[in-house]
Amino acid sequence: MQIYLPIADLPVNVFLLLGMGLAVGFISGMFGIGGGFLMTPLLIFIGVQPAVAVASVASHIAASSFSGAISYWRKNAVDVVLAGMLLVGGFIGTASGVWLFTALRRMDQLDLMIGLSYVTLLGIVGGLMVYEGARAIMREYRGVPGMPRAPGSHTWVHGLPLKMRFKRSKIYVSTIPVLGIGIIIGFLGSIMGIGGGFILVPMLIYFLRVPTATVIGTSMVLTLVTMASATVMHAATNHLVDALLAFILMIGGVIGAQFGARTGQKMRAERLRLLLGLLVLAVGLRFAYSLVVQPEDLYSIRVVEGGI
Repeated sequence: MQIYLPIADLPVNVFLLLGMGLAVGFISGMFGIGGGFLMTPLLIFIGVQPAVAVASVASHIAASSFSGAISYWRKNAVDVVLAGMLLVGGFIGTASGVWLFTALRRMDQLDLMIGLSYVTLLGIVGGLMVYEGARAIMREYRGVPGMPRAPGSHTWVHGLPLKMRFKRSKIYVSTIPVLGIGIIIGFLGSIMGIGGGFILVPMLIYFLRVPTATVIGTSMVLTLVTMASATVMHAATNHLVDALLAFILMIGGVIGAQFGARTGQKMRAERLRLLLGLLVLAVGLRFAYSLVVQPEDLYSIRVVEGGI
């Protein structure tokens, strides 16, 4: 059953889109991630323009994060002050990302930028996750206990000035790395169409020592607001948000996430981390292949704004 996507200017099979939403939703629910780093490449692989894929997936992530953020808010598992400080940086990063997105699109270099960004980010993150997951499994196989860091231990980050106390998370840390993390997540979200949860959560835990009890809820609030802001900015500036595409993906994602969450609860954390790392690495390698392989059409026709 074909359906025409007005903004993407592409006819696609509606069941293919629902299947992609189900698959990414299942993975998101199983691993506890947003799934934007998978959905955007998949849309590009089926022919959606990278610019439209990034802008549309941002709205999909914002909608998907809403229910999770509300749930954690009701459980009092959100550090409001920390989330507010991260959002200040998030707005700066999102605005900067949308500006760069628009500038690269005008220069016709946006597709290359998105591709290189995905290859770099997914290659590094996937490689590190595979390495850590394999090490954890080997330690378990040999019966060697892990070496977790003490909860109260500090790093060089805690020696930076302009410190602030975040009572809900029970940390006393400089606002500089907090703002920096927010800027990075907002920038990546607007350029690549990813929520950034798989980067944000480790940053909050390992750099700022935020307790796990509040890190997920705080992360979801940041993802919700930054992705909603990116959607509005992309819609107002570039007119690239395909609401129909985002809605279809959202339906499949909500259903798939329910089954993924049940599956993830039955698997060990080490194996989950290794599987996720392999998945991230595989998508990065597929993106790298698409950048070097010769396309079927060597030339394309594009309408230039203000020209003929």
